[in-house]
Amino acid sequence: MKSNIISRVFSIALLSAITLSQPLVAKNKIPVTDGQKIAFLGDSITAAGARPNGYCRLVLDGLKKQGIQTTGIFAGISGHKSNQMLARLDKDVLSKKPDWMTLSCGVNDVWHGARGVKIEDYKKNITAIVDQAQSAGVKVMILTSTMIKEDQKTSLNQQLLPYNAFLKELAKSKGCLFSDLNTEMQQELKTFPKDAPKGKQLTGDGVHMNAYGNIMMAKGVLKAFGLSDKALTTLEQDWKNTPGSHSIRLNISMSLNEYDQLQKKLDKSVQQTFQDSLVEKKKELLK
Repeated sequence: MKSNIISRVFSIALLSAITLSQPLVAKNKIPVTDGQKIAFLGDSITAAGARPNGYCRLVLDGLKKQGIQTTGIFAGISGHKSNQMLARLDKDVLSKKPDWMTLSCGVNDVWHGARGVKIEDYKKNITAIVDQAQSAGVKVMILTSTMIKEDQKTSLNQQLLPYNAFLKELAKSKGCLFSDLNTEMQQELKTFPKDAPKGKQLTGDGVHMNAYGNIMMAKGVLKAFGLSDKALTTLEQDWKNTPGSHSIRLNISMSLNEYDQLQKKLDKSVQQTFQDSLVEKKKELLK
């Protein structure tokens, strides 16, 4: 009896030690593996996601911090709709032989109005993209389109509903991974204070993501890849503590002549002093 108790205690201790030494998520729960390539197909939101601290980069970083090294193929082009993404799928994605592809498409199909893509044509285009990718051996993750302005009641967001509903059904029927970023965005907006300025909590202009929006999107993709809530919380805190993850622009109005005079009078040492004072002021305000 005594030996059984000792054996159990030893087993529990060993299991705890192994668990603590592993990443926050066991690799075998994440379908992405070391050395794989992930293509990010999309519009301007995805194009911006390829910048430092953009959602595509954060996805790669999140996997890396789980011990999974991957390479990104960035295939976002500003203004593109489903028909244009289908037309360039082979050139921008399939020819580069990715293992995975995330598909973010729908905002411009709706937002562009008469120049957009109607729902029935959108369905055909998206289905063709998924079919061609899967036929080439690429595993697909479908992302719902994020909001068009940060108010779900707007007519554009209401028009977007059937597009996103189709994406959910398609992901299910085609066996794709699925990330409902639209719902994630709506839920995230509820976390901001009620008296906070409306319209630019997760975006810079109502559509394109700011630093918070990029974190929201990256978390949604990584969640669909199997990362736990604990892992996502840790990553979010890491990203928010990254130097340079956010910047402040000062909007000072002046004439061109005034600007020229100011540039001549401010030598590099003065400019550096001004920059240093802003840094110190930030530290003071954050105490």
